[in-house]
Amino acid sequence: MNRRYFLSSAVAAGIASRSRAAASPNDTVRVACVGFRSRGRDHIRAYSEMKNVEIAALCDIDESVLNPQLAAIEKSSGKRPAAYTDLRKLLADKSIDAVSIATPNHNHTLQTIWACQAGKDVYVEKPCSHNMFEARQIVAAAKKYGRMVQHGSQQRSGVGRTVVQHIKDGLIGDVYMARGLCFKRRDTIGRKPVEPVPAGVDYDLWQGPAPEHGFTANRFHYNWHWFWAYGNGDLGNQGIHQIDMARWGLGVKYPTKVSAMGGHFMFDDDQETPNTLTATFEFDSNPKKILVFEVRHWLSNHEAGIGEPNPGNTVGTTFYGSKGYLSMWDEDNHRYQSWIGREQAPGPGSADPKLNDNHWGNFIAAVRSRKTSDLNAPIDEGAISTTLVHLANISYRLGRSLHFDAASYSCTGDAEANRMFTRDYRKPFVVPDKV
Repeated sequence: MNRRYFLSSAVAAGIASRSRAAASPNDTVRVACVGFRSRGRDHIRAYSEMKNVEIAALCDIDESVLNPQLAAIEKSSGKRPAAYTDLRKLLADKSIDAVSIATPNHNHTLQTIWACQAGKDVYVEKPCSHNMFEARQIVAAAKKYGRMVQHGSQQRSGVGRTVVQHIKDGLIGDVYMARGLCFKRRDTIGRKPVEPVPAGVDYDLWQGPAPEHGFTANRFHYNWHWFWAYGNGDLGNQGIHQIDMARWGLGVKYPTKVSAMGGHFMFDDDQETPNTLTATFEFDSNPKKILVFEVRHWLSNHEAGIGEPNPGNTVGTTFYGSKGYLSMWDEDNHRYQSWIGREQAPGPGSADPKLNDNHWGNFIAAVRSRKTSDLNAPIDEGAISTTLVHLANISYRLGRSLHFDAASYSCTGDAEANRMFTRDYRKPFVVPDKV
């Protein structure tokens, strides 16, 4: 999409007036939700419950997803949102203040850049980019166009805030390690043949920047997570939450060394990404710190209290310090518990649902205030956490450790790894070198 399409004087004038209006707490913020077969339904539900917030438009490439949501919102609110298949057409509507994106990973960055260029604020789901290059470009766009861009790391609006404050207050002493877990029972996805694109689906728009490929059911709804062209495996699906939380609690940014190993075990199916993975990140902070993240896609034990007392998934983050350790749950994301001293006596903890705040509400508050400092999960922090996902996946795919230099944003002495920082984009869906 031509940037000048957005930045004509008429559009720019409209952008300025809407930004000023949105700063008023009594003015209605008009939001467009983009992609809502799964996670996006949570976006719709959250905005529907807010005062002075209107879901003004919906956008999805699948009519079987789009039309029922249009009808549901019309029934509950008495007003039918505008409907779009192509996000670029939606962004031409000057009355839209913000877009809330829950599309597949490979579309996140380009769609956010388009929205920023159009003068819209953005809530973008995790991970905010499909590769290292995009992680830089999405931050650059937010800064250049002065937009509020919130990353979908909702633990930063929930119990994570309490946990990090305990760590800062020294509850478990000097923290040296964090461990993130994603033990989720997932069945095989089997094998699916190339078949005709379903009626009502704009598959060209869905593919976006990804290479052309015939339609298969496994490369579409949800299972796209397990293909390198679109997703980042469970490391980038669920694990980005734990990595972001761990990095936040450790007080670190970019790692200096990354090593990941694992594989696609148990199942003979179409999945490309690993369903068993252990990634380790070293940080040359003072003192030195380490972050470990693990994926398992089948039955497993619980660990450090996470997931107990019931059998099932074990998803969360544990911090280890000189005085004890502290665990927080993800799938019950208002819960945490600490254990202190050699006796591992129970320390502060909580299962209070009030610790789970509204991440979308925080985004709307920042849209009104026009202060990026009001965002609990600003895009620059989300982008750093997302780069850890990409570095670990590159390490896994190359079968070796990476030495990352944040100053040059490159892997030292590893041209092959650096080539994997970006991709060949399918025109016209090209993430620009200059936003």
